[in-house]
Amino acid sequence: MKTILVTIDFEKGDQLLIDKAYEFAAAFNAKIWIVHIAAPDPDFVGYGVGPQHVRDSRASDLKKEHQQLQEYAALLNNHGIDAESLLVQGATIKMVIEEAQKLHADLIVAGHREHGFLYKALVGSVSSEIINRSKIPVLIVPLEG
Repeated sequence: MKTILVTIDFEKGDQLLIDKAYEFAAAFNAKIWIVHIAAPDPDFVGYGVGPQHVRDSRASDLKKEHQQLQEYAALLNNHGIDAESLLVQGATIKMVIEEAQKLHADLIVAGHREHGFLYKALVGSVSSEIINRSKIPVLIVPLEG
């Protein structure tokens, strides 16, 4: 195992995912890619980008997320683990699978939160879809809801 992709969503539980990836990376001398999939640009999903303040707010959010990813990678690097971060916009499941393939990941680490019936009916389970679509082994870490 040489490359581990860990997906984070900036919700409660990200540190647990990074810690699990760290354990595997330390054991196998592997590189960690910390990946966050941001929502696609509004134009991509058929909506106009809106007024300038909306675009500015979106740009500010993406900048903060990118900085946080870099901080996570720097902490891992400080602990002797080769780590890089990546912020990608697009459809979550599709982009996780595509980035894992591009990066030649040997393992995908993702979290799972239990959601209610309505959420499952409307959104589904990201972790289940990653498992169903991935040809790369997936480690699912249970997270608090």
